[in-house]
Amino acid sequence: MSRHDLIVVGGGLAGSALASVMARAGRDVLLLEKSTVYEDRVRGEWIAPWGVTEVKRMGLYDTLMAAGGHHLTSHVTYDETLAPAEAEAHAIDLGIFAADVAGPLCLRHPVHCQTLFDKAGQDGATTLRGVEVREVRLGAEPSVTYVHGSVEHTAHAPLVVGAEGRQSMVRRVAERTLLQDKPHHWFAGLLVDEVHAWDQRRQAIGTEDDFAFLAFPQGGTRVRVYGGWALDQAKRFAGADGADKFLAAFRMKSAPGNEAIAKGRPAGPLYAYYNNCSIVDVPYAPGGVLVGDAAGWNDPILGLGQSITYRDVRTVTDILKDTASGATPDFRPYEEERRERMRRLRFTAHIQATLDMEFGETAKARRHRYHELSAADPTVGMHAAAVLGGPDIVPPEVFTTAHAARVLGETPAFA
Repeated sequence: MSRHDLIVVGGGLAGSALASVMARAGRDVLLLEKSTVYEDRVRGEWIAPWGVTEVKRMGLYDTLMAAGGHHLTSHVTYDETLAPAEAEAHAIDLGIFAADVAGPLCLRHPVHCQTLFDKAGQDGATTLRGVEVREVRLGAEPSVTYVHGSVEHTAHAPLVVGAEGRQSMVRRVAERTLLQDKPHHWFAGLLVDEVHAWDQRRQAIGTEDDFAFLAFPQGGTRVRVYGGWALDQAKRFAGADGADKFLAAFRMKSAPGNEAIAKGRPAGPLYAYYNNCSIVDVPYAPGGVLVGDAAGWNDPILGLGQSITYRDVRTVTDILKDTASGATPDFRPYEEERRERMRRLRFTAHIQATLDMEFGETAKARRHRYHELSAADPTVGMHAAAVLGGPDIVPPEVFTTAHAARVLGETPAFA
């Protein structure tokens, strides 16, 4: 039996970042990770500028840059209703959304996880890999029973952090209900190498016919790409040639530069999954707190999983550092801020999914109308600033039925 100030279950981004911060604050931290090798699970590899600000506040920015962090500085939205030259003429400078941040930060997810796990150990946390967590107890005497090296151990601490992702055991033990939206479309991701003739500082999205894409360069000749398509085409990219079919879908008249992606070489697995939002209303319980996906996630169409995670970790660690020894942390500010943050991002994701991930003539006309309106009046697209600058910098009235109707030309069911 061992005793610690803090036990963190899950050594991915959330758990390792939290363990690093708290170990540097002088706390005795035990970090438990199930895997022995971090694999490419097509997780996000893009941190929005507001997320980069959180990384800096926690003192992790230099660590990520030394591991290969790569900034993107411009964004282009392509569309079948726009000429490519017109779309590129309206490229967005990604350095305007957060002070002293050049733009979104990209880093391969397995490298990102390993870097933070190593950092937590260097900062003084006890870090264990290949761990099987058998039991979590919360309440008055929190504990975690786990197997490591064929030996069962029980560790005690005043607080257990659930940072083990969407299937969180800590969330289940805390009896917190995960509320999920219905899926809107299919989404898939793939790492592509040997992508030549692509500006490695430019990200892009676009929609044409029955497919929508997102592309985020990772440095060198690698690009992480995503694609979305209708729910009734479940097997569209199934089979041994699924990756090849997926890359072929990137060939678009409206985005001729995508030819470089289509000619690239798959450098990882192709995973397809539903897109939806989820939330745990109260992300803590006596003796436990949830961060990252364990506390609910935003629709991946916005690519904000890492930014949300870093805000979670920074907020929780600030509370823990301000809590006197022996006192019970007050996580109510975290609950309140996170609920409103996720509400705003859910609203933004629904708008973006309606615009970018619906197909056919009606959807095409909707996007054309939106592009014309937002070009004439930038406030029409103000909801999108929540993605890059953070949901808290946008006026509250943007996250209302009236704004959604203004953007989409109709009052949507989600608003």
